[in-house]
Amino acid sequence: MAILPLSAATEDPRDRLQKILAGYKNAVLAFSGGVDSALLLDAAAKTMGRNNVLAVTVESAINPPGEVEEARRLAKSAGVEHMVVAMNPMLDEAFVSNPPLRCYHCKRKIMGLMLDIARDRGVEHLLDGANADDTGDYRPGMRAAREMGVKSPLLEAGLTKQDIRALSRRLGLPTADKPSAACLASRFPYGTRITARALEMVAAAEVFLARKGFAQVRVRYHGHLARIEVPTEEVPALLVDSDAISGRLKKLGFIYVTIDLQGYRTGSMNETIPDAKVNNESR
Repeated sequence: MAILPLSAATEDPRDRLQKILAGYKNAVLAFSGGVDSALLLDAAAKTMGRNNVLAVTVESAINPPGEVEEARRLAKSAGVEHMVVAMNPMLDEAFVSNPPLRCYHCKRKIMGLMLDIARDRGVEHLLDGANADDTGDYRPGMRAAREMGVKSPLLEAGLTKQDIRALSRRLGLPTADKPSAACLASRFPYGTRITARALEMVAAAEVFLARKGFAQVRVRYHGHLARIEVPTEEVPALLVDSDAISGRLKKLGFIYVTIDLQGYRTGSMNETIPDAKVNNESR
């Protein structure tokens, strides 16, 4: 797939995306309700027509709190049919054992569900919200999507996360400045078994911190220890309220609470994998 960075293109990014989507008569869209999939939904509905787009959200224990409800609101606002399907990854040993290829196995199951829906509807294409930045990190789920024929229009258009936010602001989308989200399994070091109890602890801790005003936050699970990531400029605010924060997280089940001085960053668990930031084709 040839991908051009937005800065190298003279064509308006919205036009580039619409040209790609115009090649699809209809589509099922993997819809989390995040920044990327919200822009893709808006563009797909306007290009193909609302009645030709079906947004599908998978609901499971690994959804960040409130994600499914937000997806419902956004799909309703867009006037697009929305379907929520349940999946239980905790029944899959390839998921709960949490190997480096966990995301690959999970994504194959998720996309398999959505492809079944597409076939039942007589829809040829399944779209996801992968973008150009996603190629720079270890994301085996992208390999699974490619193997299953999933299309990534934002990636094909060369749109980065920054581009997507800028375009979302132009279009007045409510998700333009929404914090980045990821499934709760990404809070666990590879090899650490994922349990329902641990997922609940992480989710509750992040909800607590969000209510404290930390919009972009991750609580990484290291057994008895919680490692908090927030943007580096917000680390002092964690220290000011450290007694309340550590007290709450200890009530949730953690024994030790620590702050990551490097701050929030996507894929921090991938730092434990040698040569993690390589082309996803090799994983």
